[in-house]
Formats: sequence, C-alpha cells, structure tokens
Amino acid sequence: MWIDILKGFAVGICASAPIGPIAILVVQKSLSKGHKAGFVSGLGASVVDTLYASIAIFALAFAQKFIDDHQNMILLAGGAVLIAVGVSMAFSNPFRKLKSDGESSVSPKDFGQAVAMGLSNPMAIFVMFTLFAFFGLADDAPHTWKVTPIILAVSAGSVTYWFSMSWLLSRFHGNFRMRTILWISRITGALVVIIGIAL
Repeated sequence: MWIDILKGFAVGICASAPIGPIAILVVQKSLSKGHKAGFVSGLGASVVDTLYASIAIFALAFAQKFIDDHQNMILLAGGAVLIAVGVSMAFSNPFRKLKSDGESSVSPKDFGQAVAMGLSNPMAIFVMFTLFAFFGLADDAPHTWKVTPIILAVSAGSVTYWFSMSWLLSRFHGNFRMRTILWISRITGALVVIIGIAL
C-alpha cells in the first residue's frame, strides 16, 4: 500500500506539472500578489485534481460516455469560462488590493478562478487515468474505500507542487517593476483568452 501511496503522490505532481491555463493563473497570481495568493490558486487546482482522480478510479466509463455525448457543449462552456477568466486577468489591476507591507490580501476569487479553470477542462480526467495506468494503479487499485489513501496522496502531490511553484515564483516578485508585473498580468490573461477561443 505504501508503494501505491508514493505512486499516487507522483501522479499528483505529474498531473499538475503541464503548462496550461491554471499554471498561467498561478504564475500571474504569484508574481503580482505574492506566495499566498498563488498558493490559494494552486489549492483550487488541487481540489479539481482530487475530484478527477476519484472519477478516474470509480467512474471512468460513465465519465467517458458523458464527455463523448456532450463534447461540443463541454468545449463551448469550457471555452467561455476561460475567456471570462482571461479577460478578468487581463483588465484587472493586480495592485489594487496591495497592503501597505507590499503583500496582497488573499481573495476567494483566486481559489474560485482556479476551480473554474480546472472544471472547464474535463478532458483532464483522461490525463489522470493515463497517469494511473502509467504508474500501475489503474488495474491494481480496488474500487472501494480502500483507494482513499491513494486519492489523498494524489491531492498531497498536487498541493506540494503548487506550494513549491508559487513560493519559487513569489521569490522573484521583488525583481520586477510594477509596470512589468502589470504587463505580465495582461499577457497571461490574453493567453488564457486565446486558449478559451481555441476551445
């Protein structure tokens, strides 16, 4: 079981690592608002990763059928969500809520944006299933409550990745001028909008 838990931890890290809309969001939050805001955004992504890990173990066949039957609607809705979040990122002022000590307050919006982005891409379920198969967890894991430690390990791996990434990015926060961070926010927002239009 301990080997499976370690594998689950690795799945969580690997599922978080690819560069995508959520990673772009965490980069923007970490550079403009600091470690806490970036990490809270990462926690939103971790919640979605945990949900998709559960679906990958318990309900892949149902999820695959639902996605196949409603693919156009899912892509349209997901693209709309990404466009809305991207526009918000591009036109918001990242310094509007800065505290006097230079550390910004953490907003529930940081968490909500990451959750919305994650849920807008249900195809990530298949990425999760592929990782489970790669690490040998797809066939061996019992489809009962006994898989709970594995799911929690996936969540822990995802949280660890986002904590580390947001912390490292926030270390560079002081090396950027405010105008540079503002343009980073606009460019990353535009990238998310482009991904949404592509969907």
